[in-house]
Amino acid sequence: MDILNWLSMAGATLLIVGLAEIGDKTQIMCMLLAAKHKPLPVLFGATTAFMVLNLLAVLFGAVVTQWLPEQVVALVVAVLFTFFGVKSLLTKEEAEEDETLGEKGQHNVFITSFLLIFVAELGDKTQLAVTGISTTATPVAVWVGATIALFLTSALGVWAGQTLLQRIPLVLLHRVSGVFFLIVAVFALVQAFT
Repeated sequence: MDILNWLSMAGATLLIVGLAEIGDKTQIMCMLLAAKHKPLPVLFGATTAFMVLNLLAVLFGAVVTQWLPEQVVALVVAVLFTFFGVKSLLTKEEAEEDETLGEKGQHNVFITSFLLIFVAELGDKTQLAVTGISTTATPVAVWVGATIALFLTSALGVWAGQTLLQRIPLVLLHRVSGVFFLIVAVFALVQAFT
């Protein structure tokens, strides 16, 4: 396989997955997390989740979707998002929480970002797109293109959270993110039972 063909496959995957992810729930999650926490743990957590998810999609293709029924994935998403939604709604304003995060706090932000993105994207349209593309193209090129696309959209979300959302009070961000998480939980429940 020549390098130009490989690069064209990676580029096509980057374009398809990148366009599909703009404005998606995971990009909004990156914005909300970055508005409350330091950006690098959020970005690294999201990127690591996408790397693992893309690897699963490329390696297992349609088998992953058959192994984990859509209803189970939807129920897990609903439970997790309900938990984070209620937690966000009940959070009281704290003094500049992102300035006081220590090493352990940054580690927790990384884990939280990883888990939220991983569960939200499992079986999502972009993962299914990666699965579909990998059946007709070189798996490594698909993985590289998809991972770069999802890194870039996550970085855009983190940037928006660090800049555009900084003018909004932290309590309002908690309320907005709580409502957002609960809306996603309701959609996941509907998907699980239909």
